[in-house]
Amino acid sequence: MGSGGTGEAGSGLGAAVRRRRRTLDLTLAAVAERSGLSVPFLSQIENERARPSMRSLQRVADALETTAVDLLAAADARTRPVDVVRADEPAGLEPASGVRPLVRGFHDLHALEFTGTHEADREFVHPGGELMYVADGAVEVEAEGKTLRLGPGDTVYLAGGVRHRWRTVGQGARVILVAVGDR
Repeated sequence: MGSGGTGEAGSGLGAAVRRRRRTLDLTLAAVAERSGLSVPFLSQIENERARPSMRSLQRVADALETTAVDLLAAADARTRPVDVVRADEPAGLEPASGVRPLVRGFHDLHALEFTGTHEADREFVHPGGELMYVADGAVEVEAEGKTLRLGPGDTVYLAGGVRHRWRTVGQGARVILVAVGDR
């Protein structure tokens, strides 16, 4: 089941996608048209029979007027004052996606670990601040008209509202992103 691994009805990434779609009163066909993904694939996601890549989840999130991070958080929205996320727990995403949530549910911050290749094909802007930490490899971050190259141990802070994009450079990158929520 989804990131919570609880097996409860209504939990998991697929249920979060379905709830958001229904909140917007959209059909699967409408989400398919907005996202460029097929109705059968979207149905499989909603029914927990397929795990999307991060890129597909972002396309679904855009179609649902939300973010991939919020959909992942909604997949297990229980509040836990102390919560351990094990490295081998399923994240609700395709295993090869190279993205792993480090915090479950809705909190004041979101944290994701990215491993492998990431392209700068998408611009991001968040209402709250974001911290990027490069654990391994190298990345380039474009923000405020500058391109910053970061290596192992480097961090960059991006204030809320700063438009940015980033990509990995070479092989073996592992990046931790921590974003402050807008709540």
